[in-house]
Amino acid sequence: MSAVATDTGAATATFGKDLLGLKDLSAVAVTALLDTAEGFLEVGTRSVKKVPALRGRTVVNLFYEPSTRTRTSFELAAKRLSADVLNITVNASSVVKGEGLIDTARNIEAMNVDTVVIRHAAAGAPQLLAENLQSHVINAGDGAHEHPTQGLLDLFTMRRALGRVKGLTVVIVGDIAHSRVARSGLIGLTKLGAHVRLVGPPTMIPMGIERLAETPGSVRVGHDLDAALAGADVLMPLRLQLERQGAPLFPGKREYALRYGIDQRRLSLAPGAIVMHPGPINRGVEIAHDVADGERSVILGQVTHGVAVRMAVLYHYSGGQGELA
Repeated sequence: MSAVATDTGAATATFGKDLLGLKDLSAVAVTALLDTAEGFLEVGTRSVKKVPALRGRTVVNLFYEPSTRTRTSFELAAKRLSADVLNITVNASSVVKGEGLIDTARNIEAMNVDTVVIRHAAAGAPQLLAENLQSHVINAGDGAHEHPTQGLLDLFTMRRALGRVKGLTVVIVGDIAHSRVARSGLIGLTKLGAHVRLVGPPTMIPMGIERLAETPGSVRVGHDLDAALAGADVLMPLRLQLERQGAPLFPGKREYALRYGIDQRRLSLAPGAIVMHPGPINRGVEIAHDVADGERSVILGQVTHGVAVRMAVLYHYSGGQGELA
């Protein structure tokens, strides 16, 4: 267990062996991770982007799904903390010979690694590893379950851009049913006192999704995007995850863009709101080019913040020592 005082100094957060989802964390622990990331953000601006907090530790990135931002930022985060990093390319490993997940992970652990960061298409895969390994396990996205570090970096970006999370109104629009980002976002936001509006076609919003909210009544579900934008502080369109949908859930991309895409007209309905996106972006579908690149977009900021947030996660879940930054 590790502990860190929050910025108020009034409470202490504790962290277990593994980070499997934001559902398992208290609001104090979430806030403490964000506070730690504030300290690490400055490291990325130095000429020598290193601190010795995890010197001698070994972090393995075990990714069963394609990834650019998440895998790269975990690798950068570990290296900036002075850890040794090993990236496992699954399609070039013993997995293609039929080796199972637990056997693969146990063989990796037998090499005395400290932390396994896993992304897997099956919901619950990180939980399975956590129950079978002594190493720390960090969930980098499992199926349509959770993506806790994405949820944390989104909270961090909102806090830096708007000065707070509590009381914000956040509109998440798109393929909610297949989005682990939406689930972690909904849990983290309502844990810190924000209000969430989930918007999308009826076929893309699962029944009862609002029950994931940490505070009753803090989530509203609707299908009219224009109506949901009134008074919004944050707009977060999601990528259409066609590879997870199986059968098509909407007539086509053109109609989806007309009904649920964020363009300049819709942006004008939420004056002052910032625009976020977890990536990768389908330009012209869920978000227009000029919105993604506009002055109210903080999408690239999310990428920058992702490294600092993952440094904070690795620090607390891998037994970091010494000053935070």
